[in-house]
Amino acid sequence: MPGFLQPKTESGESTAAAPRPGKPVERDVEAPEIFQTKESGLWDGRPSLGGVWTAHPDVKDPERVIIRNEENGKYVIGALFRKERETPGPRLQISSDAAAALGMLAGQPAKLSVVALRRETAIEEEPMPEPAEAPATGALDAPSTVATSEIDPVAATAAAALNDPAPAPAAAPKPAAKPKPKPAASSSMSKPYLQIGIFSVEQNASNTATALRQSGMVPTVKKQSSSGKTFWRVLVGPAQSKSEQDTLLKTIKGMGFADAYAVTN
Repeated sequence: MPGFLQPKTESGESTAAAPRPGKPVERDVEAPEIFQTKESGLWDGRPSLGGVWTAHPDVKDPERVIIRNEENGKYVIGALFRKERETPGPRLQISSDAAAALGMLAGQPAKLSVVALRRETAIEEEPMPEPAEAPATGALDAPSTVATSEIDPVAATAAAALNDPAPAPAAAPKPAAKPKPKPAASSSMSKPYLQIGIFSVEQNASNTATALRQSGMVPTVKKQSSSGKTFWRVLVGPAQSKSEQDTLLKTIKGMGFADAYAVTN
């Protein structure tokens, strides 16, 4: 039985299947060049707004970070802010939600690691499909030509029909090109959103969004994950101008969310 061979190039080498395009996925990548510290952190025992966050005097701009408790291995994703005033004890201040996620006790310092995060888009390669099994070949795969002198005209016509290749099917008409959707209008600002907080408990994020909605704003709760941890970000926006954003920020801070700041998305 004849076998099936891979197509070959002029040099005689089998051609490899072209890699399949993958789908883009977003993931968090640690960025220690932006911010990184390993030192004692403290939760003073008071409840705090804004979800999961930490503050340090060396911070220039708000960042998103991963906070690890090196004493028990627990970690959480949160926001990093600049600590405006010096207080006795460790320089690293921890919010009540962050302390709960990290297993920290009030007034008891813990050895923490804080590293900035950056969101990047990577292409996840899709698996190649399994090759289809070749059908078994038989005697009818390559019918031999029969001499017409040995059979009647009807049989000769049938034999010729077997030997002649079937006519190629007519090409199907190309579907009409779909009109390209018009791009949605977007803000010209580089950071049109305001991040209210990052929460490790979904209900806390929902409660914050409800409070913002009752004040006439349109919040968005984004569920994200990093290193196996799930968290919820509460955002307001996008603002279409700097003046609109300043007004929103003033209103939000007046509600008690003093750590709200502008983000890209």
